[in-house]
Amino acid sequence: MSSNDAYANLLLSASLRERGLRGQDAALATELVYGTLRNRSCYDAVISMCADRDLDQIDPPVLAVLRLGTHQLLGMRIKAHAAVATTVDLAVAIAGRRPAGFVNAVLRRIAPRELESWIELVAPDRATDLAGHLSTRYSHPRWIVEALAAALGESAPGLPQTVPGDGLTAPGQTRAEAGLAQAKPGLPQAERGLPQAERGLPQADRGLPRTEAALAADQDRPAVTLAAVPGLASRDELVTAGAEAARWSPFGAYLDHGDPGAISAVAEGRAAVQDEASQLAVLALTRAAAEGRDRFWLDLCAGPGGKARLLAGIAAERGASLVAADLHEHRARLAAGALSGTGTARVISADGTAPAWRPGAFDRVLADVPCSGLGSLRRRPEARWRRDPADIAALGELQRALLDSAVEATRPGGVVAYVTCSPHLAETRDILDDVLGRRQDIAVLDCPALLAEVPDLRCRQPYSRYAQFWPHRHGTDAIFIALLRRTGADSLPA
Repeated sequence: MSSNDAYANLLLSASLRERGLRGQDAALATELVYGTLRNRSCYDAVISMCADRDLDQIDPPVLAVLRLGTHQLLGMRIKAHAAVATTVDLAVAIAGRRPAGFVNAVLRRIAPRELESWIELVAPDRATDLAGHLSTRYSHPRWIVEALAAALGESAPGLPQTVPGDGLTAPGQTRAEAGLAQAKPGLPQAERGLPQAERGLPQADRGLPRTEAALAADQDRPAVTLAAVPGLASRDELVTAGAEAARWSPFGAYLDHGDPGAISAVAEGRAAVQDEASQLAVLALTRAAAEGRDRFWLDLCAGPGGKARLLAGIAAERGASLVAADLHEHRARLAAGALSGTGTARVISADGTAPAWRPGAFDRVLADVPCSGLGSLRRRPEARWRRDPADIAALGELQRALLDSAVEATRPGGVVAYVTCSPHLAETRDILDDVLGRRQDIAVLDCPALLAEVPDLRCRQPYSRYAQFWPHRHGTDAIFIALLRRTGADSLPA
């Protein structure tokens, strides 16, 4: 994966099929791959302490083998002698006997201690560098720890002191600037001795408890959630096939074990694997009232087609039609495959920022924009090592352009859903702040109210009309949803 930049979910599935691995063998291979990826930086810190050279001096294939062996020793119930022996055999096959001797020596130094003992040695001190400690313990780059803390409204020593969206400071303003950190004539008795970053914070926001919970949830193996396509399958059919009804999505069901493809509705394309928050993003858009006509729907960035499939099924049941567009032809083809059999949906390859349709042509528009994917790190743990802050800045320009285009494509009275699979404020609230600040034809709808069955969705004030899912709260991907109504016309299409 590191050599060809492939995603684990795609490469692993292909490799399992190619080698005919099933059952326990497939489960072991899956745990080795995902467990190693999820814990990579923590394991690297351990390997670095036990090796006689820097990590960048270890050949990449040998380092990959060491990471696999370290996961067997520290993250799995495999006896030390067996883990070392099998990993050394793998090193011989991949790199030869001399590098295998190096692997053997490093793993034998790692084996005597358990993971928690190693974390105490290699992680920064929790009391003096909490973000650094969590970064090592949960194997997330520090910048992601800081981004999650900002999105969750928490602060700690060493973190930027801006507390976004807490309702007490203006956007981008620090608590010191707001006069909250150093109130005159002196600090309250309870705040004396607190780090600057925590002064003025409610007790619940001191430290990073919510951030740590989110990081820990990223380390868990996500449940398999299925979505029945309306008009083609039902949740009851999935339950009859052995799944469990989802808590919130009327289309969803959880599959605790087994191959989803063994369920006939999935095998026939009438249902598919889809995160529950992804399903609920579609549901929120379709629950919002469109004033006037409601016949023409658009998915602006449809590939590979998961949300479009569900949206097309609902559209067909309501007598509406869906246009599913994607800039990239291969993603448009994937969307076309996902939408087969869903009725009147049409798939096109088109640039959402330079649309092929006339302004105001649609009644509902889904803008599920390209993003960093920081909300799906449970499923794609390798993404945390492939992204950096510069990527977030680069994506912002595209996200703003796509949201503007989505609004332009919506007729007055129609509804837009802006969706990202990322909780990063630069991809969510900041994008909306910018677009709303430049336009006078948008009203923000109350998205959490339209998903009232789901608890704890509201973002912090003054952004409480936006919805943010979290893996530690909802057991879903960290998907963000904002619902907007196009306004500003004297008449609405009939």
